[in-house]
Amino acid sequence: MVEMNDAELSRSVAQEAGQLLLKLREDFFLAHPAETIDKTISDLLRDQADRAAHLFIMDKLSTARPRDAILSEEGKDNDERLSADRIWIVDPLDGTWEYGQNRKDFAVHIALWNAQEQVLSAGTVDLPDQGMTRSVLDTVEVPTKKDSIIRVVASRSRPPATLKEIVSRLGELLTEAGISHSGVEIVDVGSVGAKVNEILCGRADVYLHNTGFFEWDVAAPYIVAEHYGLVASHMTGEPITFNHMPPYVTDLVVSRSELYPHVLRAIKETQGA
Repeated sequence: MVEMNDAELSRSVAQEAGQLLLKLREDFFLAHPAETIDKTISDLLRDQADRAAHLFIMDKLSTARPRDAILSEEGKDNDERLSADRIWIVDPLDGTWEYGQNRKDFAVHIALWNAQEQVLSAGTVDLPDQGMTRSVLDTVEVPTKKDSIIRVVASRSRPPATLKEIVSRLGELLTEAGISHSGVEIVDVGSVGAKVNEILCGRADVYLHNTGFFEWDVAAPYIVAEHYGLVASHMTGEPITFNHMPPYVTDLVVSRSELYPHVLRAIKETQGA
């Protein structure tokens, strides 16, 4: 049997975990009629699925790469990973709320951080209920815009406080630059990976977040976005690095390259608005 390289491993394990999540949810809803499901029951599903996917991914990665460190949302963190050369950054179920609501916008994130080179060197976002996997192994195709409206994706529950101001100013800048005269809209999607996928599918153009999240939320979508030619960074324009203690990421912008300078300018001009 030929051993998989890191990118192949991340894709294979993410896809298998995604199918596990789909099967768990299908079985759960068969056992719990829709009219009996409340928040407590949905939370039980979320907890069980998070744990099952975590254990599955940990087993697969630790077996295939026993010397590598693993940072997982559902695992117990320690500072030993800070001295590791290779660190897998895993979110077994990103978009947990959406998963429990039987929605499609959840994902499995698996990425590899190379500490010596300070780069992400493998990564996969699996969107099992959309029948789609995004990975650094993909042949890149430029997404086709559905229409002339610019769409900004943001968190449903924790959007940037100045999101409306940023979007308004971005619309003005894009009109001045002759890029768009149709305005800018805001849309909300669950998982970070699902948000980036909206851009890759041509249904959105920019993703903004400045209310904080964790490295496992960001790492896989970040490298996938860059692989597809999008620009990803902090909202200041600085690159995001990984394997910190705590593993916290303050903010993120992902954008189509032609819009990115205008997005950064709109952010800068509306800070404190």
